[in-house]
Amino acid sequence: MNTTTPAPSARTTGAWRIVADNEVRTRIRQKSFVITTAVSVLLVLVGIIAAGYFSDRPQDNTVAVVDASAVSVVESAEQIGRSGNDRLSIDVLEVADPEAAERAVRDGDADAALLDTADGFEIVGEDGVPAEIDGPLRTAASSAVLQGNADTLDVDLTALQQGTEVSQRLLEADDTDDGLGQAAAFVFIILFFIVAIGSGMMIAGSVTQEKESRVVEILAATVPMRQLLWGKILGNTVLAVGQVVLFAAAGAVGLAVSGLDVDFGRLGPAIGWYVVFFVLGFMALASLWAVAGALASRQQDLQSTTAPAQALLFIPYFAFFFGNDLVQQVMSMAPVVSSMIMPARMATEAVPLWQTGVAVGGTVVATVLLIRLGARVYERTLLRTGDKISYRDALRMSAD
Repeated sequence: MNTTTPAPSARTTGAWRIVADNEVRTRIRQKSFVITTAVSVLLVLVGIIAAGYFSDRPQDNTVAVVDASAVSVVESAEQIGRSGNDRLSIDVLEVADPEAAERAVRDGDADAALLDTADGFEIVGEDGVPAEIDGPLRTAASSAVLQGNADTLDVDLTALQQGTEVSQRLLEADDTDDGLGQAAAFVFIILFFIVAIGSGMMIAGSVTQEKESRVVEILAATVPMRQLLWGKILGNTVLAVGQVVLFAAAGAVGLAVSGLDVDFGRLGPAIGWYVVFFVLGFMALASLWAVAGALASRQQDLQSTTAPAQALLFIPYFAFFFGNDLVQQVMSMAPVVSSMIMPARMATEAVPLWQTGVAVGGTVVATVLLIRLGARVYERTLLRTGDKISYRDALRMSAD
């Protein structure tokens, strides 16, 4: 009787696909993963709808006045304010005297009072004047006084002001809207941070759990360690990208429901590059998370073994929110951390092509090196039980 035993290479070819498929299937069956993802999607949806609701609400303000001159100024201020904010309205509350105007402000019947004094107009607030009416009131009052002075002196104010307007011309105009770009950059950073750290801790935790339960010894007997690592990296990358797609879909639904008008055409290149950087950056981090799980002997050890991977997330996070332009520019070209910073920069400014190339090239090289180094450490530490293994010892072991 002839018995043919498959060669090891044939027996293990494509094992990473099985591992990746198992990672995906196992994760989507976990209640914690499903609930966390569902809650996150719901928060995105509700948050955008709420933002749309509050942004569309009219900004009603009331200004108490005593005489006709102040009424005229308030009416002019409303026109000035509505030129930049069509939701702004300023109602006039006419009262008998300045004391009544101040009393209206204290009692909450008026947001501010505009009084015509001997030294000029005075804006009165309780503990502050709403920013949306402060500027227009000042501009309108100044214009009214200037016009009055010109009439008194018999000066043609129009001729006097001729040529005083200052125009602006940009040599390198950027079509990206600042508000839209800043919002997109914020979403890019937060989304990468949340998905990467959430998925990363799951990767590290699952590796440690397999190590604690000795399941990994069974897996190692049938699946090469490198393919086991690749399967975990790719499977969890698919899950992470899937989460991003769900969050993006929830955001799109929220925008449609809220009626917010967002020109995604301006952000098209930044969104495209975000996908590229997300996949590369997440794969590099996933290898570190898997190594962190292999170095730990129990779940409690993960707090220290995952520190390097967490640092690669927190450093660009704080650099974006608290760093100056130079820090952000340098960090956006640094390997791996550029995955968070560069797409955010692209959303807010025109980034030179060479800087994008440096960021992509550096991240690709770093991803390959981290996965190769991670695979060596993973192979040498996954089957070791007992005490937690330090990164220094793991690197020495991998060099043997």
